[in-house]
Amino acid sequence: MAASSFAVLRASRLSMEPEELGAVAGPVRIAVSGLAAEQPVTLRASLRDENGALFQVHARYRADARGELDLERAPVLGGSFAGCEPKELLWTLEPEKALGRLVKREVRTPVPVELEVLNGHDPEPGRLLCQARLEHDFLQPGVRREPVCAGRVRAPRSSCRQVSHLC
Repeated sequence: MAASSFAVLRASRLSMEPEELGAVAGPVRIAVSGLAAEQPVTLRASLRDENGALFQVHARYRADARGELDLERAPVLGGSFAGCEPKELLWTLEPEKALGRLVKREVRTPVPVELEVLNGHDPEPGRLLCQARLEHDFLQPGVRREPVCAGRVRAPRSSCRQVSHLC
């Protein structure tokens, strides 16, 4: 089988656990199944912030002899970062424009993160094999956001109410 025809006969599947990422750091499992043995693939994560700015990261991997890829065990073969930690695809997102910053003013709503598995390792990876979307939460369930006004501290600025004294 030629290298360019790896994914023609297979249906790939991207799985993530958990599917919703909370604000607290915890284990994340990202795996791809249904690949050809030793198939080279590129994983790409991307999101757009509240201002529409694009943030992306990519990493190159190679499937094992069974056609599976588990990011906890597979080393990164190149891309935006080096390491063997599944969450690096999420915490190393880089802005498309230099010096860009992720803007998230409304922390009560999650940020959707797109994950894609692409065939090959070329500078422009090949065909999309599979994709998934996960939600990144900034607040844990049950946590409320309360305005704070104390001295010069104002958070969030627009909803600050007058406080007569602090205990």
